[in-house]
Amino acid sequence: MEYTVLARRYRPQAFGDVVGQDHIAQALRNAISADRVAHAYLFTGARGVGKTSTARILAKSLNCPKAHDGNPCNDCEVCHAVSIGADVDVIEIDGASNRGIEDIRALRANVNVRSMRCRYKIYIIDEVHMLTKEAFNALLKTLEEPPPSVKFIFCTTEPQKVPDTILSRCQRFDFGTIAETSIQSRLREIAAAEGVSVDSEAIDLVARRANGSMRDSQSLFDQLLSFGGKTVGAADVHRLLGTAPEDNLESVVGAVMDADAGAVLSRLGETLATGVQLGELVDQLIGYLRDLMVLASGATGVGLLSVGEPRREILAKQASRWGLATTMSALQILSDCKSKLRSTTQARPLVELALVRLSQLRDLELVSTLIRQLKTGQPLMLQAPAGPSDAATPEKKTPLISHHAEQVAPPTSSPTAQVPERSGVAVAASSTSPEPIAPLTPAAELEQALPKAVSTIPLVAGRESEFWSQVFGKLPDMTKSQVAKATRVAISGPNALLLSFPKRYYLAKESLERGKDLRTIEEIAATVAGRPVRIQLEIDATLDAQLPAPQQPASEEADTRVVRADHPLVAAAVRVFGAKLVRVETFVLAGKAEADEPVAETT
Repeated sequence: MEYTVLARRYRPQAFGDVVGQDHIAQALRNAISADRVAHAYLFTGARGVGKTSTARILAKSLNCPKAHDGNPCNDCEVCHAVSIGADVDVIEIDGASNRGIEDIRALRANVNVRSMRCRYKIYIIDEVHMLTKEAFNALLKTLEEPPPSVKFIFCTTEPQKVPDTILSRCQRFDFGTIAETSIQSRLREIAAAEGVSVDSEAIDLVARRANGSMRDSQSLFDQLLSFGGKTVGAADVHRLLGTAPEDNLESVVGAVMDADAGAVLSRLGETLATGVQLGELVDQLIGYLRDLMVLASGATGVGLLSVGEPRREILAKQASRWGLATTMSALQILSDCKSKLRSTTQARPLVELALVRLSQLRDLELVSTLIRQLKTGQPLMLQAPAGPSDAATPEKKTPLISHHAEQVAPPTSSPTAQVPERSGVAVAASSTSPEPIAPLTPAAELEQALPKAVSTIPLVAGRESEFWSQVFGKLPDMTKSQVAKATRVAISGPNALLLSFPKRYYLAKESLERGKDLRTIEEIAATVAGRPVRIQLEIDATLDAQLPAPQQPASEEADTRVVRADHPLVAAAVRVFGAKLVRVETFVLAGKAEADEPVAETT
């Protein structure tokens, strides 16, 4: 006797046998009982969820002379012929093989021929989305106004490829994926019917591997029964699929969380030595990290994909240890590794690299905490993640940055203070803020704020001169030459500076905005302040009146210009460089007497 595969032998023969699609079966039974059957149906859904089986059951129910309450009898000749696909009035067409316009023209020519022995002539077109555009267009008129005795049933896994003109002429039913519990129940029934003893864990593994497809689960179960004989266990499933047991997954992920790269590689090698396929292991690890992400998110009602429900508590502890942010980063790294495996011949080193990278991840929840503290102005408290050696010790929090100096009330000094004359800029605390400063993005806050270890000079009223002097001194020479043209720097908001340029220096302002100089100034200011600082530039025409008038060229008769020892430039040089005045000399250039220059001697 010829062997028939399980998927065909246990194919549903009545609406009640279709697993997981009760709502569709009920709707079709009611339509048949009320004689409200449409002329065209579209069944959509993933593979192996019962689309074609339901189409055959509907065809039997419409043509069975002994149908009762919308269900076929499955005993008459019509039901038997439709079940095996041999009925002359139920024509099954493969849309992938008969997709051209000539095939549809032949269908249109046969539509008007009456059925041979049944009430309806029924066309079942599987994978209808494979038809060409011309074939769909040729089918439109017939589909909209078919003869009374003709019914169309279309099945497809990709409804988005079916033209809207076809969709609008059909009643659509979407078949969902089948729950694991339903698949498990059906597999137990098949095992009992076949007289095979199968462990519950093995059935669970097959049901999870099917990903909601009943046909996939039955095909895999058929292969498993041939492989394992009369008794089938979980180890047989893992050997057949090349997958790793749940203990191995937990061991590898545990070593990753312990940040032990050596243990990670050792346990990976031990797992692969048992016959586990590398690609299957990566898929399992991705599913494992997905489950950790689900549990870290607090979605306790969502099912697990990589392990059974008895291990939920173990995964919950691991998810709590790693946190959501770290788990998401790990999942992204492993997913990227999976995509690269398709185009490489060095699969194992690539997987090893990804796992070692995962073991070097730190608790990224701390990063979110630091950003939140930066936004609220709280002292940054860095809590080190607890490792395996300090699990029993109480958690300690160490202040990363102290903002105590910024919380002290600013001194009641004059709002305007002069900075060292070498910068040529006056700093003032503005009483009115200009436009609101756009907040920094979290990425910018992280990039600028985390590397800072201590707070040096806070950007508060009363310390503007000291702060800007430090920033100006750290600028590159090219940037400094442009910034020096600003004649006023004001505090325009929390952690915000406003540089005002006279109108005559608008080119300097535009130069700073176009290049990377503005970013450089912000980075240096953040280093000095210990926190992000936003820099704004503006043109203030009122500052031009405060600038000294341009000096006229010296006449031929003039041979000297006296520079007094108490000139502000001299005083600034003595103060900044710690120098003392030695003598005053006169230099002549191009026949004209230039200004006397003080010669300073460093103490």
